[in-house]
Amino acid sequence: MIKTVLTVCLTCFSLVGCSSLGVQPWERDQFAREDMAVDNDKMDLTINDHIYFSKEGTSGGRALAGGGCGCN
Repeated sequence: MIKTVLTVCLTCFSLVGCSSLGVQPWERDQFAREDMAVDNDKMDLTINDHIYFSKEGTSGGRALAGGGCGCN
């Protein structure tokens, strides 16, 4: 009986503990900063584009339709 009550209490406490996870409205400004952007470093984007061009044989392959074989 005590084991069941403890298991139920532990389960309830663990579920309540996860309810406050997430970004609060006053914390969102931290994620809107320029240095938190996925593509904030232009040099990294240039290098990645060069690698993609070298491997795929395409120019601007991220934004335009087409493949390395030349078919669009």
